[in-house]
Amino acid sequence: MTAIFNATGPVPLVPPRPAPETAQQPAAPLSVGPVLELPGTPPAALVPVNRDGRPVGVFVATGGHVRYRPLPDPDRLLVATAGVLAVGLVTAGATALVRRRPPAVGRLSMGPGGWVSFRGVRTPPPRAARPWWARLLRARRLVPER
Repeated sequence: MTAIFNATGPVPLVPPRPAPETAQQPAAPLSVGPVLELPGTPPAALVPVNRDGRPVGVFVATGGHVRYRPLPDPDRLLVATAGVLAVGLVTAGATALVRRRPPAVGRLSMGPGGWVSFRGVRTPPPRAARPWWARLLRARRLVPER
């Protein structure tokens, strides 16, 4: 069934010619596996292809046509996965560095007598809503607002 490798046209299903017995040559290692016949309508035949003892693809013959289906290389898949993981980790690290919050206390200085001065610190928001009477009278807070 050497015609099964003809990927450009229909597959002739004729039996192969017998080889002359006078030409005995040493058998080379085969890189093509046995033909696997699959049941069903239409019948299909699979021919696995190996390189260096590893499967690299398969020829699929069905309905008078031959197609080659490559198999994913596990080494390339591992390298691609490691690359995607490295890019993701670098991106996550850069994002974490950019999103760092500034310290809660800006500049702290101590004056004579032990008093502490905070510079660049915003006043905290009021903890409770203003009472109704303060809104009605439009009362102002005694603490200056920024």
